[in-house]
Amino acid sequence: MSILKKKCVVAAVLAAMLAAAVAGGVWWWANRPMELPTPELDVTIKPHSSLRSVSAQLNRGGVPVEPELFVLMTRVLGLSAQLKSGNYAFKTGITPYEALQKIARGDVNEYVATVIEGWTLQKMRVELDSNPALKHDTVGMTDTDLLRAIGAAEVDKASAEGLFFPDTYLFDKGTSDLAVYKRAYRLMQARLTEAWNTRAQNLPYKTPYDALIMASIVEKETGRAADRPLVAAVFANRLRIGMPLQTDQSVIYGLGPAYGGKLRKKDLQTDTPYNTYKRMGLPPTPIALPGVAALTATLNPATSNVLYFVSRGDGSSIFSDNLGDHNKAVDKYIRGQ
Repeated sequence: MSILKKKCVVAAVLAAMLAAAVAGGVWWWANRPMELPTPELDVTIKPHSSLRSVSAQLNRGGVPVEPELFVLMTRVLGLSAQLKSGNYAFKTGITPYEALQKIARGDVNEYVATVIEGWTLQKMRVELDSNPALKHDTVGMTDTDLLRAIGAAEVDKASAEGLFFPDTYLFDKGTSDLAVYKRAYRLMQARLTEAWNTRAQNLPYKTPYDALIMASIVEKETGRAADRPLVAAVFANRLRIGMPLQTDQSVIYGLGPAYGGKLRKKDLQTDTPYNTYKRMGLPPTPIALPGVAALTATLNPATSNVLYFVSRGDGSSIFSDNLGDHNKAVDKYIRGQ
């Protein structure tokens, strides 16, 4: 073998050894647990970030990856084009390799806001205002401001009550609360439209908004899910014959902070736009956030002549189609207690 060939072989062997050493060093680094400033922290990777920008954002957020090694590892593994934006949760002890895989999978840290059927909009706003993961852009907004900010068609209405669908909403940390309200509004529009398009015939509601008002009453007046279609039938029948709705829940809503937790005789005599004992027809707005079951029952009530119902005290109700039977039920289940 000539001296030149020997030199080439030696150079090749040295290069292979060096490559192996570099690969071994990168592998050791990639699988070495990292100590974070806190046991757990969140880092947000911005959309359209370059590979070097991702490594920089990790470092700024407290995940101490070595930028050049992180870039090299990502390229060697062919993951450069797979890194996804979002908010990520990292725990101390995570390795650079695990951090990379988490971002490549898009294993984002999603937060939750839950809105319950029957809540008022005020309760929903308090709940979202107290969620630490949201960006609170709606603080201080009136209902009109809120509707205008989300592009709602009902911006001319004095109240936004009932226009947001109660559900569980997932979002990334730092999401504007406006985004949650917009999703809840659009979902209510979709659910209401679906129920309206499959409604029964000859209902006493002229518009979907009328049905939304009634659905909110049905939501609040129902103690047991199985009774919901009959509760809806009671109120639909009352509207048909021109009978006052006489729903306590609407009266309570109209009293606002003046309601002391127990409905009194003078409360029923206090005239507000929501006092359905003193005023005919529907109240001016919904009184709560109805769920899909209340919407469905309102627009497809039970086929029945019932006009009255009274609680048995166990969550269920007894229904009557005449005042005599209703008074007997009241004597048994209310006065008898």
